[in-house]
Amino acid sequence: MSDHAATLIPLSAVDPAMVDELLDRAFGKDRHARTAYRIRAGMAPLDALSFAALDEDEMLVATIQCWPVALIDEDARPVPLVMVGPVAVLPERQGEGFGMGLMAAMLDADTRLAQNGSPSFPQVLIGDADYYGRWGFSSAATGGWRCPGPFEPERLLARGAALSAMPKHGMLGPWNPEGGIAGRD
Repeated sequence: MSDHAATLIPLSAVDPAMVDELLDRAFGKDRHARTAYRIRAGMAPLDALSFAALDEDEMLVATIQCWPVALIDEDARPVPLVMVGPVAVLPERQGEGFGMGLMAAMLDADTRLAQNGSPSFPQVLIGDADYYGRWGFSSAATGGWRCPGPFEPERLLARGAALSAMPKHGMLGPWNPEGGIAGRD
């Protein structure tokens, strides 16, 4: 994270009001109208994959959240995914590497969970391919996927070894089977 020190902690250890304040500053108070909120409606973030970054003064400067979602195929079967985002950094601290550090921490946590026997699910997000492509996200598998709201198809990105087995067509939405995503809540 450039020359700035950061401490990563579980997002669940941060006061939710502080997280909301950071998200409002990063994305605006109208952020709840975004399509990503519709996709993950009613879900709680996955604790094992959601983090906060504190700066050297222990001030909250960035967060990453991950959510249980599904691609509902044409036969109404849910295929689980993890929705990444928002990745939020205070506007005055953007460009200091906090977002990259949080992405790396989340991907590392996902790898550790998989190594310990938890299932690994493909990940999806709405974002810029130029930025998220460095972590393997692309729109190559998402061309037939739909969202419950407006979105730009080239910004619907996914990554993961299981993408080749995903349905080619479907609608993204919340996923809440009885136990959630095993090992992830």
